[in-house]
Amino acid sequence: MLSLQVQGLLWAVVAIASLLSFDKATYKALYSTPVRQTGVLACALVFAILWRIKAGILTGLDLHILGVTAATLILGWRLTILSSLLATALLAGFGQIEPELLPVQILIGAFIPIVLSYLAFIVSYHYLPRHFFVYIFVCAFITAGFIACIKIALGALFYLSIGQYNWQELADNYVYLSAIIWFPEAMLNGMAITIMITYRPHWVKTFYDKDYLDS
Repeated sequence: MLSLQVQGLLWAVVAIASLLSFDKATYKALYSTPVRQTGVLACALVFAILWRIKAGILTGLDLHILGVTAATLILGWRLTILSSLLATALLAGFGQIEPELLPVQILIGAFIPIVLSYLAFIVSYHYLPRHFFVYIFVCAFITAGFIACIKIALGALFYLSIGQYNWQELADNYVYLSAIIWFPEAMLNGMAITIMITYRPHWVKTFYDKDYLDS
């Protein structure tokens, strides 16, 4: 069980991160663009479905597909954070997430993976060849696999730091499972981005035809 002090601190971080993600121009464009609104709601629904299908032994340490890397490439990090908040609210409303675990789910299961996914895209865009296959395999496939492992590591470190579980419990029942989950995560995100940039490239915010198709 998380103490009230820990929950309060986590909620404060969630609030600050949410405020930092707010951008007037982005939300103004969202308000005036129905297609973009549909994209945000669709990603929120996909998140809710993916996060609902989970398995786990230890409370608070569930194993599931994140899907945030593909969503971040499609929507950008700001709107993906909005989608993750909507998905979390939907799951909480249906009693799928314990109230005390909400800030942990938001931070470790959504916000941090989203920001890291976008940072990986930025690094790839500036330092790697801007090529169609680089975008798919580096920005989507490889990044998604790494993000899945990082999320598991962060969750384990968090619960270890507050003393809820010891390292042996975490290693045997959670950390080692990263060897299983990384490939499905990478494959799902890679396939989603491949389909999107093949059939609807104009829907993918971070995919620039002049950079990735003309190189």
